[in-house]
Amino acid sequence: MGMRMGAGPHRLLRSYERDRPPGRIQRSTLIRVVKLFRPYRWKVSGVLAILVVVAALGIVNPVMLKLIIDDAILKRNVHLLVIFVGVMVITPVITTGLGVWQTYLNAVVGQRMMQDLRVALYSHLQSLPLRFFTATRTGEIQSRLTNDVGGVDSAITNTATSIVSNLTRAAATLTGMAVLSWQLTLISVAMMPVFLLVTTRVGQVRRRVSSDTQATLADLSSIAEETLSVSGILLSKVYGREKVTHRRYVEETGRLTDLMIRQQMVGRWFFGFISTFFSILPALVYLAAGLFLGAGRAGGASVGTLVAFTTFQSQLFFPVGQLLNIQVELQGALALFERIFQYLDEKVEIQDREGAISIPAAAVRGEIAFQEVTFRYEPDTPAPAVDSISFKADPGQLIALVGHSGAGKSTLTYLAARLYDVDWGRVTLDGHDLRDLTQETLREAVAVVTQETFLFHGTIRENLLVGKADATDDQLMAAAKAASIHERIAELPDGYDTLTGERGYRLSGGEKQRVALARAILKNPKVLILDEATSALDTHSERAIQGALEQLMAGRTTIAIAHRLSTILAADQILVLDHGRIVEQGSHAELLAREGAYAGLYFEQFAKSGLERVG
Repeated sequence: MGMRMGAGPHRLLRSYERDRPPGRIQRSTLIRVVKLFRPYRWKVSGVLAILVVVAALGIVNPVMLKLIIDDAILKRNVHLLVIFVGVMVITPVITTGLGVWQTYLNAVVGQRMMQDLRVALYSHLQSLPLRFFTATRTGEIQSRLTNDVGGVDSAITNTATSIVSNLTRAAATLTGMAVLSWQLTLISVAMMPVFLLVTTRVGQVRRRVSSDTQATLADLSSIAEETLSVSGILLSKVYGREKVTHRRYVEETGRLTDLMIRQQMVGRWFFGFISTFFSILPALVYLAAGLFLGAGRAGGASVGTLVAFTTFQSQLFFPVGQLLNIQVELQGALALFERIFQYLDEKVEIQDREGAISIPAAAVRGEIAFQEVTFRYEPDTPAPAVDSISFKADPGQLIALVGHSGAGKSTLTYLAARLYDVDWGRVTLDGHDLRDLTQETLREAVAVVTQETFLFHGTIRENLLVGKADATDDQLMAAAKAASIHERIAELPDGYDTLTGERGYRLSGGEKQRVALARAILKNPKVLILDEATSALDTHSERAIQGALEQLMAGRTTIAIAHRLSTILAADQILVLDHGRIVEQGSHAELLAREGAYAGLYFEQFAKSGLERVG
């Protein structure tokens, strides 16, 4: 089936990143990040309370240091000395205990939020339409789930509490400094506005670099996923592409390395300057105190005041430096959050309507009808994939779809299984529009066996149980026998517990397809969709499967795509498709008698083999 897809989500994302004003913090993003904390607001409140108490305790020891020097040591008051020293000993013990408890609460909140974010993203991805996955590389999706979500771990776990912690510590420290000397405090904070302006610019650069880094990580994940899968490595070896793929990987890795170095170095000279400034600041304080505040003279700044003030200064450097650095880190984290939210904002197209009808599986008859159905994969596609299609399949009927590649056969099966919603017209099951039925009803009623068989990396038993999770061993074996695969499974060393390998590559193509048929037989659906389900079988196996399929199709509506017309000679209706339209419709004998498109396809396949015309 020919499928024209528009710009995939990864390309839309890059356009979005390119068009967005660089480095600007999106208010909506910040609001959404804050909302992530809502389920844990009481634990967050506990963390904030601890942080405030710890910040308040942070000013105790410098004050005690002033009192020890001015009121205890210089005045030789041993009693006060013991009391003040005792307070200085007890304070860090209390602070440590509170810090451990705060770290525990912080870890609980952060990791639970990470779990919520991963689950929300994975659940949303599962609900996205098939068109999203046909337009997006698997490696890109995996990168969002691992690299991007992992990248915001630090922001969720540490950054939020670090902001509050450092703000409260800085505020408490500045308060203590102002109480001791407002003049020296002004000197100490004079450069802060400049630091904030430069930090904002550094953060903007970090954000752009972080976004580019994550995009490159996604490309790298895609390359690894494509070239190191069983199919990818097989293709590389067969066509001698190892050097080409290796060079491509090396180039992307080099690009990632350069970006990671840039990310590490952004603003390092600036923060080095801040560190140096705070290191020489005490010298400036002593100079100002000696020249303007009369330090050491009667009525001037006392020795204890200067010692306490410079102690406060050293305490101020850490929270201020952290706040400036956090602003830069936060910009990078917001770029990751926006990438995650961009996926979470992808529209869920296939979902239950309000008041959707639920029908028990036993009550479904299996009547499928297409009524003037038209569908395009993309709105701007010139020609629809299917155009004004109408037909009806009664329970127990076999409807065969034939036509050249790109005629719209697979599209019809996707619409019948509601993997896409129609643009015009409607598809019905037992007279109910598929959009009016619950997805659970539809999934229980319909089974699909595709041409490209997919098996999970697990045991044969686990792959069969996808069809019916509570099936017994007897039911498993009965389904396998009906699909002519039981004897082959019994020959394997571990029988039904044999691992199938990545995408089932430990089994042959025919074996995989028979396992897929057994999976569908086990499900026992009312509607069966077969997309060239016997294409990977040899003639002997195909004949054996045909008998099983005839039993499986009895009493069930079956829609079958068949390129080998020998498999659908007994179909109740054969629909001949061309460019999304039904050009012929009837039984095998009727269509041959018309000597039209179907007859041409039939003789194209069988005339060269010397087969008799079947009437």
